[in-house]
Amino acid sequence: MTTDSGAAQAPTGPVRVFLVDDHGLFRAGVRAELESLAQDQVQVVGEAGSVGEAVAGIGHHQPDVVLLDVHMPDGGGAEVLRRVRPTHPSVVFLALSVSDAAEDVIAVIRAGARGYVTKTISSQELVKAVRRVSEGDAVFSPRLAGFVLDAFSDRPGAAPISDPELDLLTPRERDVLRLLARGYAYKEIASELFISVKTVETHVSSVLRKTQLSNRYELSRWATDRRLV
Repeated sequence: MTTDSGAAQAPTGPVRVFLVDDHGLFRAGVRAELESLAQDQVQVVGEAGSVGEAVAGIGHHQPDVVLLDVHMPDGGGAEVLRRVRPTHPSVVFLALSVSDAAEDVIAVIRAGARGYVTKTISSQELVKAVRRVSEGDAVFSPRLAGFVLDAFSDRPGAAPISDPELDLLTPRERDVLRLLARGYAYKEIASELFISVKTVETHVSSVLRKTQLSNRYELSRWATDRRLV
């Protein structure tokens, strides 16, 4: 939502929003919350559960703002950005993710997202965030802005953009590790990530193997050292 000169302007009506997340229940919940809370401020015009659906849907609906999940089975938010932004430069992307890991924040901002908020955000704050990015502001959940400042800074002590050891883990393994390090039980992790307890156990075993650690306490320290918690 910019003028011909590139200066952002306040939206004159509801911000047209497109939802991208591979969990249908989550999309339904966000849609219901936005539609019941702020019909005069936000209008959900479409949704998608995969990268391919997102690219097609955004092209069809031409939304003002895309609420974009970071991790999806077929490529994730960065892939959506890569495929959409060249042909639809006026569409604004706001990442909405369970992950608050520095590497996820940095990757999606580098790809072109205007902001990044976590799924712990309240419905009221999400509406405000959507409105703000549509007006040209950059919006981040608390503490995430520091990751971006570090990544685009050459000052001493800035957070590294990549970590070879961390790069060995898949995005889902990082999600599981992050919650494990915060003290979540396997059942709670499964509920949070919409996966089975057996799948959680499989991911934990894989992380232990890749990191060559022996228990969750060592994993917690490893995760903390890499600012995943």
